[in-house]
Amino acid sequence: MKQTQKSVHESFPDPHHDVYSRTTFGFWVFLLTDFVLFGTLFATYAVLQNGTYGGPSGKDLFSLSSALLQSVILLTASLTAGLAGAFAHRNDKNKTLLLFGATFLLGIIFMGMQISDMQRLLQLGHGWQKSAFLSIYYTIMGTFSIHMLFALLWVIVLAVPVYREGISHVSLRRLICLKMFWQFLNIVWIFIYSFVYLLGVK
Repeated sequence: MKQTQKSVHESFPDPHHDVYSRTTFGFWVFLLTDFVLFGTLFATYAVLQNGTYGGPSGKDLFSLSSALLQSVILLTASLTAGLAGAFAHRNDKNKTLLLFGATFLLGIIFMGMQISDMQRLLQLGHGWQKSAFLSIYYTIMGTFSIHMLFALLWVIVLAVPVYREGISHVSLRRLICLKMFWQFLNIVWIFIYSFVYLLGVK
């Protein structure tokens, strides 16, 4: 009897292990290609970070306190996304929606701070065309912001059918991929915070 209960628990709520495994594996491959993309951008930044052409450097422009606050917010969003994925596996619709909703709100706050920081630089006349350093900085932050926007839209797209129909085998796989994507964003941001901001203000 215990063996039967264990088997049921391991397969619930998605008994199609092959489909689930292929989906998550395929999404990991996609994330790895995105890691390559950001790795290329970081390598380019390493080459161009000193190409200020007499203009301001990261030390002059970056607010480390703002970047740290953004890091805390995004880390919290990744935590709520991870918890939401755990509750999705337990077929707990309400807690899954609540935690993904918290992830969405934290993501909105993070994006608002990102946009505010870039607007501040632009108002000071430090656009992307001013130097190679600013060009690669805006490229990295713009690429990350596009990924954040996609993650926010994805939360809405997946939350609606879960709210209406509950957590199905299909929606579970999609929710877990969404959780993985938020974890990916957090990892990339740690590199941005360390490589661009922390080293930039030295």
